[in-house]
Amino acid sequence: MKYSTWLKKKDLEYKNNELHYADINLKKVIKKYKTPFYIVNERLIRKRYKKLKSILDTNYKQNEIHYAVKANSNLAVLKILKSEGASADCSSVGEVRSCLKAGIPAESIIYTGNMFTNEDFEFAVKNDILINLDSISQLDRLNHIYEKLDKEKLPLSFRINPEFGAGHHSHTITAGKDIKFGILDDQVIEAYSKAKEYGFTKFGTHIHIGSGILDPNDFESAFNKYIDIVMKLADTLDIQLDFIDFGGGLGIPYHPEEEPLDLELFIKKLISPINKLLERGDFGNPIIKIEPGRFIVGEGSILVTQINTIKDNGYKKFLGVDAGFQTLIRPTMYQSYHHIIQCKQKNGEKEEYDIAGPICESGDILGKDRKIIEPEEGDCLVILDTGAYGFTMASVYNSRPRPAELLLNNGNIYVIREEEKYKDLFKHQKIPKHLK
Repeated sequence: MKYSTWLKKKDLEYKNNELHYADINLKKVIKKYKTPFYIVNERLIRKRYKKLKSILDTNYKQNEIHYAVKANSNLAVLKILKSEGASADCSSVGEVRSCLKAGIPAESIIYTGNMFTNEDFEFAVKNDILINLDSISQLDRLNHIYEKLDKEKLPLSFRINPEFGAGHHSHTITAGKDIKFGILDDQVIEAYSKAKEYGFTKFGTHIHIGSGILDPNDFESAFNKYIDIVMKLADTLDIQLDFIDFGGGLGIPYHPEEEPLDLELFIKKLISPINKLLERGDFGNPIIKIEPGRFIVGEGSILVTQINTIKDNGYKKFLGVDAGFQTLIRPTMYQSYHHIIQCKQKNGEKEEYDIAGPICESGDILGKDRKIIEPEEGDCLVILDTGAYGFTMASVYNSRPRPAELLLNNGNIYVIREEEKYKDLFKHQKIPKHLK
């Protein structure tokens, strides 16, 4: 794919040598707001959601997209997706609360946690949130809380580990015998049998094999085994499932050389085993759910950072910037690649630099050996594809306040999260009387 075309697919384009995002000249934004900051692109998020939903609808009408909130939990992002008709997949009480605050109804939320506490269960049951359990032992506690609160039991799901995992990094592979998530094949019948004994009458199933997958073939073995498990479950316990959840994991092209995920082929890999199931004629018409996060929001945000130091130690050249791994931890944590470009397009000879943040650790490198043309202190760089696991994983490490988040929509710029101030670092700290 031509480089300019690759950028344009991410809604980035140089006009008169100035970088534009969602048709807005970033120079205008940089003049108004202090770097570093994240910029969210509303129209690109809507475009990604609509494309996926359209392909799903064409292949299987009974479907729901549960956006994986952990990717980006900003209330404005949740509002955008709610307006498109998205449901939500949450992994914590905080994410559930965020969805409720954004107006996403309880019946559209699935709470897929692991290592649930009783407090987690109580909040979910009180608020009529469907729970996707991660182990058989959790069922006893959940049932006790339903009885204690005298609440009607909602449909129940277990996360099934199909043992076939995939992902862009070992930390993001979420299926396999040595992975902490879900129950294995030989535990499924026991889990649902016990749930029936406790009086649960409606059920679903769930899998999730990993994150950031670009090859649709990586899903095939897991999906086929999953459907085999579902059929065995239905036959053994004589139950019909309200829904079958295939999880998320849909990746995006972070490298210019990468091709985007073939959505048509991905849906084919998903629908093929479903058709095998429905051909039996006795399985009803279950809702098919998927839980993309990164695919919907990953390309829909950039991180703008300013060069403050140009350093040449005689062996290596560095560009020091005001964003670090406290702002974007993925390169340090996952060795992830994020493409980095200049806000001002220049002509000249490219030189290799490591893009280094201000954190007091050698691992604070946002990009290694990046080719930059004649950088100057005060220039700004743009780090691409930061919409998923960008701000949500930001911290105040080294006592550095977190940055602002801005939203672009129809030529307008909105602050959707204010830049934190130094006083915010001390807001919840208390000094004991004997130390005053």
